[in-house]
Parts: sequence; structure tokens; C-alpha cells
Amino acid sequence: MTARSKFLDDMSQLMTNAMGVAQGAKTEADTAFKGMVDRWLADRDLVTREEFEAVRLMATKARAENEALSARIAALEAKPVSE
Repeated sequence: MTARSKFLDDMSQLMTNAMGVAQGAKTEADTAFKGMVDRWLADRDLVTREEFEAVRLMATKARAENEALSARIAALEAKPVSE
């Protein structure tokens, strides 16, 4: 009975070690894949989400300023000219 228990303990330890190795391989593969995708995207001159959001906010601000200036010009043009 002790031999069987030792065998099961050894098999359990072997499976635990195998799972650890598999998890490490998965992590390494994920890291390698992410690096490959990052390099591929960098080669394509694509923007990141952060860059896109920054430009979108700048465009929104510029549009609001443009509308304010257009309204100001219209108000100034509507004033009668005093001589």
C-alpha cells in the first residue's frame, strides 16, 4: 500500500510540474505573440487608442472655438456701422 501511495504521489507531483511548465509556455507564447502584433501594428503606422482620443478631443475643442468665433463674427457684422 505504501508503494501505491508513493506512485500516486509521484504521479501527482509530475502532473503538477507539467501544469507549471504548460502555464509558463502559455505565458511565454502570449508575450511573444503580443510583441509580434505590436511590431506589425507599428510597421503599419496605425495610431493607438490614446493618440486617437487625444486628436478627437482637440478636434472637438477646435470645432467649438470655430463655432464661437463664427457667432462673434456674425454679431459684429450685424451691428450697424457708426460714422
